[in-house]
Amino acid sequence: MVGGSERHELIEDERSWVTGHLQKGTEMMVYQQRAERLTVQVIMESMQVALIRSDDRITFKDFQRFNESRGKLQQDSKTCFTIFYGSEFILKSLSLKADSVEDAEKWLTGLELLRQETLMAHTPDIIESWLRKQMYSVDQTKKTSITLKELKSLLPQMNFTVPGGRFLEDRFVEAEAKDYSLDIQQFHKFYNFLIFENQKMLLEEFERGPAAFIISNTDSPESSIVPLYDFQNFLLYRQKEAWAKNLNRVQEMMTIFIDDTMRKTNDPKLTVGEFLSFLFSKENSIWDEKFSEICPLDLNNPLSHYWINSSHNTYLTGDQLRSESSTEAYVRCLRLGCRCIELDCWNGPEEPVIYHGRTMTSKIKFKDVVKAINDHAFITSEYPVVLSIEEHCDIKQQKMMAQMLRDVFQDKLLTEPLEPEADDLPSPNQLKGKIIIKVGKKSQISKENRVVEKEGELCIWDPIDKVFYRHDCVISDNKLYYSEEKLEEDSPELHLSEPWFHGPLAEGRMTAEKLLRDFCKGRDGKDGTFLVRESETFIRIYSISLWTSGRIQHYRIFCSSENGQWYFYLTSKQRFPSMCALIKYYTRNPIKYDRFNLRLNGFLPRLNFVPYHQIGWFYSNLSQAEAEDYLLRIPRDGAFLVRQREEPDTFTLSIRVDGDVEHYLIYKYNSKYVLVDAYEFGSLEDLVSCFRDELFYGKTKLRYPVTPQLVERFCMVREERIDKRNKLATEPKRDTIIVAKDNPLGDQCKGVVDISKCTVVNLTFHSIYYSILHFYDLSENYNYKEVRSVPDNMVPKEGNETAVEKSDIILEYNRKALTRVYPCSGRVDSSNFDPCPSWKLGCQMVALNFQTADKFMQLNGALFSLNGGTGYVLKPEWMRDPTKKKPAKQTIRIRVNNSYLHLPNPDHIVSPFVQVELWPYTGAQVDDYKDNGLNPVWLGQMNPPKCFKVDEPDLAFLRFMVFEEDTFSDAKFLAQATFPIRGIRQGYRSVPLKNRFSENLELSSLLVHAEQVEVRDLFFFRLMYINLETADMKAVTPPKTNKSPI
Repeated sequence: MVGGSERHELIEDERSWVTGHLQKGTEMMVYQQRAERLTVQVIMESMQVALIRSDDRITFKDFQRFNESRGKLQQDSKTCFTIFYGSEFILKSLSLKADSVEDAEKWLTGLELLRQETLMAHTPDIIESWLRKQMYSVDQTKKTSITLKELKSLLPQMNFTVPGGRFLEDRFVEAEAKDYSLDIQQFHKFYNFLIFENQKMLLEEFERGPAAFIISNTDSPESSIVPLYDFQNFLLYRQKEAWAKNLNRVQEMMTIFIDDTMRKTNDPKLTVGEFLSFLFSKENSIWDEKFSEICPLDLNNPLSHYWINSSHNTYLTGDQLRSESSTEAYVRCLRLGCRCIELDCWNGPEEPVIYHGRTMTSKIKFKDVVKAINDHAFITSEYPVVLSIEEHCDIKQQKMMAQMLRDVFQDKLLTEPLEPEADDLPSPNQLKGKIIIKVGKKSQISKENRVVEKEGELCIWDPIDKVFYRHDCVISDNKLYYSEEKLEEDSPELHLSEPWFHGPLAEGRMTAEKLLRDFCKGRDGKDGTFLVRESETFIRIYSISLWTSGRIQHYRIFCSSENGQWYFYLTSKQRFPSMCALIKYYTRNPIKYDRFNLRLNGFLPRLNFVPYHQIGWFYSNLSQAEAEDYLLRIPRDGAFLVRQREEPDTFTLSIRVDGDVEHYLIYKYNSKYVLVDAYEFGSLEDLVSCFRDELFYGKTKLRYPVTPQLVERFCMVREERIDKRNKLATEPKRDTIIVAKDNPLGDQCKGVVDISKCTVVNLTFHSIYYSILHFYDLSENYNYKEVRSVPDNMVPKEGNETAVEKSDIILEYNRKALTRVYPCSGRVDSSNFDPCPSWKLGCQMVALNFQTADKFMQLNGALFSLNGGTGYVLKPEWMRDPTKKKPAKQTIRIRVNNSYLHLPNPDHIVSPFVQVELWPYTGAQVDDYKDNGLNPVWLGQMNPPKCFKVDEPDLAFLRFMVFEEDTFSDAKFLAQATFPIRGIRQGYRSVPLKNRFSENLELSSLLVHAEQVEVRDLFFFRLMYINLETADMKAVTPPKTNKSPI
């Protein structure tokens, strides 16, 4: 059925008729966990949808949770529609089936109408609706009063600490309640009394300074008034509101907050309670709503001139390893204004599926995702959607994908260039309503391209390990120079192959204790024997179980991720990049934790673990000649094996170095394995493990264990082998690399390939190809119609000379062509990176994990609140045109005065504190000293203004964060608000608070005082002030300089 947003405007009589129908209620089939027939009714007073069963039980659903009451097209009936609602990235749906098409149409039209009215409602109406919801929450029979007893249970849920004595009884008297019961008007009056008690301290602020007005009495919300002209002067001189010159507009604003219709005259007056209500209202928001309006003229530039709201691995609802994939995640991202979404496509049993390949994430059908995109792509924004497809399917399923895209999207799908000969990309206005496919392409390498020098990382196939390894590489003069392979030594998953890691144990702690007790008692209980186990229930929760003095101790191994890097630790003071590194450290250093001081000393190997004498690199009966024969078959330095000698407790380490074989003696002394009288190890495994990480005698690492299977693969004809060995003395050694000393990689170069002699067959380059080469190289003739995709760790960071050199080149490239930046592979927890450096370089599509509610997603939400949430924000002029200059630097001064907190379902009365910061520069913290979480106040000398220097106003964000201290004195997040600096309004302003996912928290706000000054103006005023102090009345002009004076 047709969505509400596409319906014609209704006249007033039609609106009343439709809303009346919804209030009356309609019987429908409701599909939730099961299908049942319920009465669906709208409660207008609280703006909620109620589902009523025959036993009169009511379930409420808020309008504000509705993304949109848009109908869902169904083949068999036009009476079915779906309401999508939810919060915190959990999108829920309510499917309904009306008895007739007419009823379904009325509900679709009416729900959309009421949703829009709810979003546009003024603050007094929102307060009224919120109070009714609180009243109904006590007793869902929709009664119109609340008793003293019910109120006492409700106030803690409203985050209010009730003072002792007869506080509530006295407030009931002031509200003119009868029989200790409040109706809705009296409840509203009671609520006003509670809020006013703390807020009235703020009134002293307005009795001094510009546009001051006298407030004679602050005993109650109605004890004093603010006249029309005082309020106008307040708006003009304190709030810097130019529109307040129009007296009629000032009257209209006052009328919104006047509760008594008799006072809504041509000469309105606000009570002090109504004035304070205005200060905290969304009408007085610190954010200038003109920046949230769509400017159609700003959407006529080429696509490369915009920042584009982009998502990474859009299908995931959690981490990158085990979380659920969901079509609802696509729906939510599109509804949030995301314009570039990602689809990872893999072969399914019968048709393509989407999931994070080679992980335990769940799979969803490609077809279902395409249908969801088609239904929701243009509800929030009508501007183009880019599908970033990562293709892993075979040809057969690729053809299926192509057909599905055509069948579902039809004319929405962009299949031909709009202007093939154009010099620039088309504009968002030209592509309105279109879906664009972005996918990897096959390479077309020409001889000319091969001459161009490129650098980066390249994956090269290793015939021994049969895997691809990453190498640093440079292409120059038709030659590919490559370094030694880059092993993932600090991978957080290395412990999975270690013998001391037992994985999840049934019955956890009890099983660990039994295993250690049985193992240690039979070996005289060596202190320090340990094992590591994983939680059966939770991901990345580990414990180390340790035998000491006949007892078993258990310690938690903490695991956390910061900026894509995993850390493991017992205490936060000593952190390690992998669990292997942690264990290695504590085998050499004692654990000092909770009055405990002991080193790890041996481990309990897990069941079915193969000991060293059964490992492939250990040989119990192998001669020196046979060892050399085996090693020379393997064409790699670092190939090694360990063999038993005839003498008891002696061994030989044979290793291939520079194409030859070297042998080193190992002997056992006092239960230790001694290597060439220089190293001691607890076991041969420890020896091998050590030199896998470190160079052996400064020559090479033990990199290739020579197993019988490996030898078999590299079997040679005996005569050829003998011939090669005889030539070792006269010819260059097999692995000796002869390269010029001035090669691009210098001493790191381990090999050279002559590209001119190579043949490229069916080489497919996906978007990741571009991250292999130099980030940007404008010496090549790039095609502006192609998109470069790079991981975030390849974006040049500030603070080094290379970054400075590259930034201008990258910025120039992004004026013409597109770049997509995505989280690097190490961010398996779906953490996000700071998007600001990429935005500053002009990168258009900075893809973030929308399911992760962190600071960087909040910055993303703030940026894309600009331009009406279309998902396209025009970059500043200086980024688009190199002849334009950056705007002047600014200083912003912020003081937090008060807060107004209605937190959802608090389990206790919070005692909040506020942090204010300018991102990317950090600010100071404002501490609280009140215990009343509903309406705390911060005033006086203990709370001076905080000043922030804004170097780049186009890319600066002001952030407010509300926390409380938990029982461990750590900051617990409560709310936040993030705004681009360019839209900040001055004066005493309300800061509407949001949750982690940037969703509005109803009636929660801060009151702050904000002031902005351009740095050059501030400098001028300071000079003028100095001259006045010295009695020199001449104005001083700031000296001309290219540097900032401050």
